[in-house]
Amino acid sequence: SHFGLESQRFCLPGDVARSLAAPCRAALPPAASMANPFVESLNMRAYSWNPFRYVGDFLHLAGIVVLLANIAKNRSVAGISRSTQILYFLVFVTRYLDLVFHSGDQTMYLVVFKITYIATAAIILILFYQFDATYERRHDTCSLVVIIAPCAVAAMLLTDQYNVVEVLWTFSEFIEGFAMVPQYIFCYRDHGGKGVGASLYVSMLGGYRVFYALNWIYKKIRMPHYSDMQSWLGGIIEIAFFLDFLNFRFTGNSMLRAMVLTVDTKINEISDQVELKVLGTSSVVRAADTEGGEVRRRRKADEGAPKEMV
Repeated sequence: SHFGLESQRFCLPGDVARSLAAPCRAALPPAASMANPFVESLNMRAYSWNPFRYVGDFLHLAGIVVLLANIAKNRSVAGISRSTQILYFLVFVTRYLDLVFHSGDQTMYLVVFKITYIATAAIILILFYQFDATYERRHDTCSLVVIIAPCAVAAMLLTDQYNVVEVLWTFSEFIEGFAMVPQYIFCYRDHGGKGVGASLYVSMLGGYRVFYALNWIYKKIRMPHYSDMQSWLGGIIEIAFFLDFLNFRFTGNSMLRAMVLTVDTKINEISDQVELKVLGTSSVVRAADTEGGEVRRRRKADEGAPKEMV
């Protein structure tokens, strides 16, 4: 079975292992992997199910529940980045293809969590469509292309095996490392964010990655040959952004905020210039037209209302 919801690594004895576990065996020294692969598989199973991993899993799930409850209670997606939710949906559907190809090799725990993640990610995107009037586009400025394109290239270059499942798994690991960046940019532009629900969601998602990092450290200590470089790179990136965001949230200081917002602004300026040349319009103009139309509709409604109601 899988050893973590972030992992596509299989370590099974017999013919199944030979067809599925090449990345896992590649992480072992030749002597260790050839000496007794069955014992190595059992050790990986034992050490992968540790308290840090369980806390990380349930923090992740709790964060999603908090987000859904916050949207349902307020009937609003204010304070939430739609771009982050799109990236998480992309993470889940590319990482959990094994639900289709290798569902019989997994425990019920993993199957339930994976299906839950995919289903809730889809529900959240539907809620964005339903409560579109409350979506704060002016703060959600991060370009998805700038995140997705480099991650796709990195996945092709750094994957352990060149097959669809493995390449997409590697892609999902890199994408997850940047999935919260649009939410951080949103909060930076919203002066830290004012909603308790959104702040709690961000904290739980960051905490989930911190505990998964502790899970990796624990496995590395117990099994020095253990290696999962793609997961580690994505985790380090996400934790760095999370810790900097916490520093900004509670002290007002940030090492990354100015750089991230400057880069984001420059990327949007270039994108707008390209759109103007190619399409004759840009997202800024369209947004201004939309907001202007809304203002005009509100003024017209106010003018037509009875005087005592204005």
